[in-house]
Amino acid sequence: MSIHAVKRECANLAWDNSIPPALYVKSGEEISFDCPDASNGQVTPESTIVTLGTVNFAVMNPVNGPVFVEGAQPGDTLQVDVLHIENPEWGWSALFPGFGLLADEFPEPALKIWKLETQAGFAWFDEKKGIKVPLRPFAGEMGVAQKKKGAFSVVPPYHTGGNIDTKHITAGSTLFLPVEVEGALFSIGDGHAAQGDGEVCGTAIETPMKVTVRLSVRKDKPYTKTPHFSTVVNTKPEEEYYCTTGIDSDIREATRSAVRNMIDFLVADYGLDRVEAYMLCSVAGDLRMHEVVDMPNYVIGMMMPRSVLGSSNKA
Repeated sequence: MSIHAVKRECANLAWDNSIPPALYVKSGEEISFDCPDASNGQVTPESTIVTLGTVNFAVMNPVNGPVFVEGAQPGDTLQVDVLHIENPEWGWSALFPGFGLLADEFPEPALKIWKLETQAGFAWFDEKKGIKVPLRPFAGEMGVAQKKKGAFSVVPPYHTGGNIDTKHITAGSTLFLPVEVEGALFSIGDGHAAQGDGEVCGTAIETPMKVTVRLSVRKDKPYTKTPHFSTVVNTKPEEEYYCTTGIDSDIREATRSAVRNMIDFLVADYGLDRVEAYMLCSVAGDLRMHEVVDMPNYVIGMMMPRSVLGSSNKA
């Protein structure tokens, strides 16, 4: 089996079917990608809050590729088997003014540099308080080129993939993407060491990443019109969660309320400040849609694993 490589320099800042392929492979071959972090190297282990003021957002979220897969034609499905992911022993999370689910409530920048205990599989959020986040690395950006001409931003997700930020597509998982152009033109990037479902503050534990995938053309899945995936949900037996809810006729406002209520809980019971609590929700809390049929209101939950949290102030 041939294993190919896409270097860190083969990074692009748009989804565009006119970008020349960095690599040509046969269906079923493996490719190793060396991806920069979401800041494109602008945030380093030595960065401080001052760094955020100099970040050039125009060069953020690079994706490595594209890879032309022989035999892939419009109407096919590209199967992406995630085989291996490797992160360095550091990462970062940040609040950027104007970005995030509660951006209007958190106008000031904030930065956290993480030390990743990659062998032990966790990172301390606050060692004194006993708060630690389990590591489950994945690529936030995985996608193929759209049939429409032009350059499309790497910030949002699309029906062809892109910035889907789905924490379940880690090593051992399989992603299925609808092919719209010959060769599919697959790209990947945006390494995350850990993230909650929702990535509510706008960042996860961001990190450079080396990832190996196998790309295969499927002719038997014409119903793949958006990203589909197969995964094993890796949760501890009898994992306990604390959940806050938001209830509103506007689903976005219900979601904001659920997160806001979790922040209030973490501040009151665990002694975090509001910025810390918001950031912890982003890297470890999971949003859930609990109820969607009893109109006019929706029920959205923010679930925090008890195993992440240390001792409560009210224990």
